Amino acid sequence: MGARAWLGRMGVPAAVLTVLAGNVFAAGGGGEMIVIVADSRKFSGLEAWSANLYNESHAYFALLTVLTIPLLGLLLGTLTGLLMRLLGINLKSRVLAEH
Repeated sequence: MGARAWLGRMGVPAAVLTVLAGNVFAAGGGGEMIVIVADSRKFSGLEAWSANLYNESHAYFALLTVLTIPLLGLLLGTLTGLLMRLLGINLKSRVLAEH
């Protein structure tokens, strides 16, 4: 089955289901607003700062998360490469050990 046929068979029902689900969920009656906050009373230092940032602005917290995860990945990858080099494992060579 080609991509266009798959999109036609699955895309239209998915779009209809999305529209209907929105109407069904909206028909539930008036609800109360839910406030999601982090309890920062027992934290200190960096934990308290990040909890307060989460409470004050979800957008800034999301931006910080998006920037932090790749930087931590780069740091861990660099440290792993350094450790492998110290152990004598050459990751730049493509010579296979199997014969």
